[in-house]
Amino acid sequence: QVQLVESGGGLVQAGGSLKLSCAASGLTFSNYGMGWFRQAPGGEREFVAVISRSGGTTNYTGSVKDRFTISRDNAKNTMYLQMNSLKPEDTAVYYCAARRSFITTYIDRKTQSYNIWGQGTQVTVSS
Repeated sequence: QVQLVESGGGLVQAGGSLKLSCAASGLTFSNYGMGWFRQAPGGEREFVAVISRSGGTTNYTGSVKDRFTISRDNAKNTMYLQMNSLKPEDTAVYYCAARRSFITTYIDRKTQSYNIWGQGTQVTVSS
């Protein structure tokens, strides 16, 4: 059974930090490009950060660049999102997602390209 499980969300004050984890099971993790997406109340699910199957290529949406860092440990079947200098506008449910990738450096920012999703973890940033 293919499964992605997020953890690490919570309530933090503005300027604080959180580290999200996404544990994968039931798939060959190193064959999948991965991404973090988020959805605020009343909003659409949006791209936050993506990472190639090898981990060597990453990309971020502009609002989180220089504050968030995406990484992965293929030996542990886990992806991470280190979030620093958090702002109230970062408040959302954060989802991890996976898509099969045949090119080690390929990344994809499009939500609709991902077919495996976790259940989400809530991040709330208070002002």
